[in-house]
Amino acid sequence: MSTDQHPARRVVANISLSLDGRVNGKGGDYDMGWVVPHAISDAARDHMIRVTGSATTALLGRKNFEGFGGFWPAVAADENADPRDRAFSAWLNGTEKVVFSRTLTESPWENSRITDADPAKEVAQLRTQDGGDIIVLASSSVIRALLDADEVDRLSITLCPSVAGGGAPLFTDGMPSSDWTLVDVTTAESGAICLLYDRVRG
Repeated sequence: MSTDQHPARRVVANISLSLDGRVNGKGGDYDMGWVVPHAISDAARDHMIRVTGSATTALLGRKNFEGFGGFWPAVAADENADPRDRAFSAWLNGTEKVVFSRTLTESPWENSRITDADPAKEVAQLRTQDGGDIIVLASSSVIRALLDADEVDRLSITLCPSVAGGGAPLFTDGMPSSDWTLVDVTTAESGAICLLYDRVRG
């Protein structure tokens, strides 16, 4: 099918960062306690609903997929949960989920599929198909791969007012240079800043 029938879909990378640009702390992948107070703020919840509202495909790495899958599926039916969390859960359950993994072979979570494809090649294929935004949910390895290939159209960053002092950075030496324009900014009551940047091309 021609790209005239399937206009290119926007790729959104959503992630939380420390002030020193880290996606986790010195303790490794699961050292993210500094994110939690900011992720549950009203502004952060509103921001998540805003950035996922136009998305019909979610991209996840294995670790985030397993973490999300262990928590989010049941939240939609939890009457005691925040309504925005229930809405996000319902969206996540219903949307297409593409999981990048070389070790997983199947998933019990509805609407999910496992692939060992290169993220940039997968995104190039998804862009030719009908649908809304393609959003990467906090999976830094997938985001880095897409930034390396210049396949990110929007950066959704929650900047947390903490210095991790170590850990994995999102932006690494050798990435292609790029320019971005600020399209939205919200300050959370926790002190975090929710930022939306669109890629400037041409």
